[in-house]
Amino acid sequence: MTDTEIEITAELVRDLLREQHPDLAGLAIREVAGGWGNQMWRLGDELAVRMQRMDPTPELQLKERRWLPVLAPRLPLPVPTPVRFGEPSERFPKYWTVMTWVPGEPLDHGSISRGDHAADTLADFLRALHVEAPAEAPIATDRGAHPSDCTDGFENFFRAVAPDDIATDVRAVWDEAVAARAWEGPPVWVHGDLHPANVVVSDGTLSGIVDFGAMFAGDPAWDLAAAWLLLPAGTASRFFDVYAQADEAAIRRARGLAALKCLFLMLMGQNGDRGLPGGKPHWGPVGRAALERVLKGV
Repeated sequence: MTDTEIEITAELVRDLLREQHPDLAGLAIREVAGGWGNQMWRLGDELAVRMQRMDPTPELQLKERRWLPVLAPRLPLPVPTPVRFGEPSERFPKYWTVMTWVPGEPLDHGSISRGDHAADTLADFLRALHVEAPAEAPIATDRGAHPSDCTDGFENFFRAVAPDDIATDVRAVWDEAVAARAWEGPPVWVHGDLHPANVVVSDGTLSGIVDFGAMFAGDPAWDLAAAWLLLPAGTASRFFDVYAQADEAAIRRARGLAALKCLFLMLMGQNGDRGLPGGKPHWGPVGRAALERVLKGV
């Protein structure tokens, strides 16, 4: 059995805790649905165990271990913070981390009814996150570039899933992003992967941000795309007013990147409909709805 085929069960999680953190081994363990690169297990009421699963290297989890304790204290929303480290062993040859649990429902299974509140909350969160990063901060490897350097990915997604009735409009948004001036400020902290499965909601609004494995120092437009990916129709303008740090070029880049991410969500939905590994059937409608918001502009 290869590493990627190891079955992660509650019994395995408990065995690992007994070996490395026995004081936590008596807490209730419950599987959390979803996840691809990592699998999550609730540990009691306040903790979770993040198990490396399909991620080919431990880089993303080790990045969270290093930087989330630095970022979390200054962020206005709950984020998962590492509290214990699990090391590779004969029983499980990969990394795992015990983290604080962020309560709420993932947005891809929930909804936002308090749109203005959510727009303000997201803007406040990103203002707090988007500060100049230190020189040793991680640099993006598979994201973070100017849209002009992401044209291959866009074309692949576009050919696979762009609906015929809006294809021309989607391409126009992308072309504007490609033509936009590049980020000229210092590299700032960027979450890098804000989409509906990586935020949680409660009481009709955003209540937490999760999965910082993609975080990097770079262009904040990669996060500003969340104005369309996460927020209800008609609230992007309020978001940018409250955020108050994005010029026209940043908004154009963000809108194009939002279109790119919507197409990705739709492709993952299509893969799910076809029963392909990693596919998420419910992401298709989520991505299409977000793409409609992108086309309506700010």
